[in-house]
Amino acid sequence: MTKPKKVHYKNKTRTTGTFVMLLRLLVVLFAATVLLALPIHMLAQQSAQTGAQIQVEGEAIATQDNAIRPFRVHVPQEAIEDLRRRIAATRWPDKETVADQSQGVQLATMKELGRYWGTKYDWRKAEAKLNALPQFVTNIDGLDIHFIHVRSKHPNALPLLITHGWPGSVIEQLKLIGPLTDPTAYRGRVEDAFDLVIPSIPGYGFSGKPTGTGWDPDRIARAWVELMRRLGYTRYVAQGGDWGSPITSAMARQGPAGLLGIHINLPATIPPDVAPVLASGGPAPAGLSEKERAAFDSLDTFNKKERAYAVIMGTRPQTIGYGITDSPIGLAAWLLGHPGFTQWTSSSDSAKSPTKDEVLDDITLYWLTNSAVSSARLYWENKTSLLNAIAQKTAEIWLPVAITVFPGEIYRAPETWSRRAYRNLIYFHEADRGGHFAAWEEPQLFSEEIRAAFKSLR
Repeated sequence: MTKPKKVHYKNKTRTTGTFVMLLRLLVVLFAATVLLALPIHMLAQQSAQTGAQIQVEGEAIATQDNAIRPFRVHVPQEAIEDLRRRIAATRWPDKETVADQSQGVQLATMKELGRYWGTKYDWRKAEAKLNALPQFVTNIDGLDIHFIHVRSKHPNALPLLITHGWPGSVIEQLKLIGPLTDPTAYRGRVEDAFDLVIPSIPGYGFSGKPTGTGWDPDRIARAWVELMRRLGYTRYVAQGGDWGSPITSAMARQGPAGLLGIHINLPATIPPDVAPVLASGGPAPAGLSEKERAAFDSLDTFNKKERAYAVIMGTRPQTIGYGITDSPIGLAAWLLGHPGFTQWTSSSDSAKSPTKDEVLDDITLYWLTNSAVSSARLYWENKTSLLNAIAQKTAEIWLPVAITVFPGEIYRAPETWSRRAYRNLIYFHEADRGGHFAAWEEPQLFSEEIRAAFKSLR
């Protein structure tokens, strides 16, 4: 009887091996999916907590070339929802023990604003307004600079660069665009037209954040000169208030080819015989005129009671940054603590400028771009008084200078001080209304001042 032969099923072994390999592959893929899911979730959460995700034609990576790239804003919905959650979770302080703002922004004001901000305010409207304008980004001196660039439809428009300050942004200049680029629609003449360039200061809004030191007003001024050169402008003028004033003044002091003159609405006019007295907190010197004495008193009050915010940001911006970066209500209160907002009330009246929504547009921009600390560092970078004529080296400015004094400003610069400070003062006017945020508060009046200031330079 013949024994059956043993048959070795090699295919079975191969099949089993293949099955094991597939099983192992599935395990690896599953593990990879789990591991990758965490960073993706963390990235989304980080985006919501640390700043807005923006689109620059699909690319938000800084480049080293001179390209001017179209820019659009897009904030993820998660970032907006995170903002609302944080507002709702605010831990409120005790009520102030006084009946005025002498201890800071009042609790009732912040609670009312917080309720509106967290439930009814719509950032998408601000986003739409910005995206309706020609926005761009270009890399200058290693940093991405965001700017709005609106050309007038009228021929021979004069190019004008406008610089904002703190706690402002490009948002405070939006209402100037119509009157300045299309003057015939706003009680002006064709020959009053301007092409507008409105950049975001480094560390503010959608501009890049410096990762090293040195971005002071002089360096920003050089960047602005390069920006105008890059845009092809061979003759132009510049304007600034708040931080925009020392930046614009630095441009004039540097005297680049093409810059015809400047207009400022927070001039550095404090004379050398008055500055030491103000710094020491002493009584007003003898011999001041009525307007000079009024200016001295306003500056004395500002130094003693209102400029604490500047001292803190000028010495410890990182320290204050932890609180205002983590709490939206903390950020809003810090920004609204600026003396320029002293008379502002959170009204929704569209005829009262800036409205509640407009102020929240500005505050929300700071929050979504996580620029509370990066913007504050400009105070640290600056080592001199913004209002002191000697500190700002106004005697070195030979270019034409125009000044408008608004009654609600930190101080009303007297014409006598202004003419001592700026040797080529071609225009000086005291407006009958408007304050520190004059372009925001009185855009039509401000536009008329700009037209008058630069009329002789066209």
